[in-house]
Amino acid sequence: MNIILTGASSGVGFEAALEFSLRTENHIVCIARSADKLRKLLEIAKGINPDCNLLPVEFDIVNDDYAALNPFLTERLGHVDILINNAGALINKAFKDTSAQDFAEMLQSNVLGHFNMIKNVLPLMKNGSHIVNIGSMGGFQGSVKFPGLSAYSSSKAALHTLTECLAFELAETGIKVNCLALGSAQTEMLEQAFPGYQSPVMAFEMGKYIADFAKTGHKFFNGKIIPVAVTTP
Repeated sequence: MNIILTGASSGVGFEAALEFSLRTENHIVCIARSADKLRKLLEIAKGINPDCNLLPVEFDIVNDDYAALNPFLTERLGHVDILINNAGALINKAFKDTSAQDFAEMLQSNVLGHFNMIKNVLPLMKNGSHIVNIGSMGGFQGSVKFPGLSAYSSSKAALHTLTECLAFELAETGIKVNCLALGSAQTEMLEQAFPGYQSPVMAFEMGKYIADFAKTGHKFFNGKIIPVAVTTP
């Protein structure tokens, strides 16, 4: 199975990459901006499974040149079975202190970057492939909203709607598109959003859930925004 995973250098993306790397038949392109963290990911993955096929790629999904990335993906993978759009950022500021630049940064990191990745990876996908966007309960309609997260939650809501639009538009191709609206998992981003809060869900548990859903969820869901939360936040 050929997999592309963005935001693989930390948190649930890091853990999902390790889960995929347990099986040698998986070929995982792990994309992130931090080369140091990607090297650490590869080191740990090789320590667990020396025969794993994990390929770290330093790349910024918003600003870097896809004209260089596309031939590389074609050569190394040929086709893509799973694309997990997990990369993202968070700004925690009261709305009155949030600038237009802050808001634009959230939209770029949490929506436009995934738009770029999907546009460029789609030609490598075929019937039966699965696109999984990683959303947030913060952007889930009707969920509890929290002060300081207006820009972040709005960007995630936009990603949720993009998921629904793409699923409908790509239905004839057989490519399925779903979104996991994650609640809390014990990650650096959670600490940034809710300092001092301890989640009952560990990052490795959520990472395993994401990997499992990416492999099988498209058999049961398409165009769905699925809340994955046991607590608030």
